[in-house]
Amino acid sequence: MNASRVTEFTFLGLSKSGPTQLLLSVLVMMCYTAILLGNLLIVLIVRIDSHLLRSPMYFFLANLSILDTALGSVVVPKLAIDLITQTRTISFGGCMSQLFFLHFFGGSEMLLLTLMAYDRYVAICHPLTYTTTMNQRWCIRLLCFCWAGGLLHSSSQVFLVLRLPFCGPNEVDNFFCDVPQVVKLACVDTQVTEILMVANSGLLSLVCFAILLISYGIILSTLQGHFKESGGKALYTCSSHLMVVSLFFLPCLFVYLVPIFSASLDKIASVFYTTITPFLNPMIYSLRNQEMKEAMGRVKKKCTFPYWS
Repeated sequence: MNASRVTEFTFLGLSKSGPTQLLLSVLVMMCYTAILLGNLLIVLIVRIDSHLLRSPMYFFLANLSILDTALGSVVVPKLAIDLITQTRTISFGGCMSQLFFLHFFGGSEMLLLTLMAYDRYVAICHPLTYTTTMNQRWCIRLLCFCWAGGLLHSSSQVFLVLRLPFCGPNEVDNFFCDVPQVVKLACVDTQVTEILMVANSGLLSLVCFAILLISYGIILSTLQGHFKESGGKALYTCSSHLMVVSLFFLPCLFVYLVPIFSASLDKIASVFYTTITPFLNPMIYSLRNQEMKEAMGRVKKKCTFPYWS
């Protein structure tokens, strides 16, 4: 870090067209508003409704909404400001902070989604021991493991970047700071760093995604032949989770594990896991989940009836 002479970075952004940037700024602000309102609504519903609060699945869902809100807040507000003001610059410290929190919340979310798949596996494949296995104390410990894993992952990524000297080019070919684009600006050979980056971010995404696929493969084999009974409801719940997993993991695998595609394709993939997924998660879980709809109805009655009494 002492060898660095670069004091700020410049984003190349999503578009150089003025009208396009104005349209994108409106869409981004609408998206961020929906991220805040949707995810905070889920946290509020789970917190108020005692039935959901006692369920491990909805306890993890509320924490997923917190992570989605945090993850969206790392990139989206800065993107909106850059589109409106057309400044596109960020300080060196701001870039490192953005990189750190992006991987901290993103890594924690990957582990939490994997944990949610494990929760569904225990609930569906071992229903008799579910309440004892996924008790409140154990759920809190598993959640702390997710946050700790995200912190370890993020710290190692930032450590790799801070070891590099930045003394010349400062144009980041993206709309936010991330390891693949920032590492390319270093003044030394970064082949070893790029390999470590793939081993860190790429393998984390790949291993978590593989565990998820195995979990749902076991769940589907368990539910086979029982779709007309209780299996239909369980499959419906799992399908929502699979949609979220696909929207989050596939773009991450595309960016971090396959670094051979063009920068424009990387930008499109980055939009998904930084903006689209935090935006869609509340709608997927609320609109496709009957228990969440019923809980919203109960909370609405609690909030409405006192004013009529």
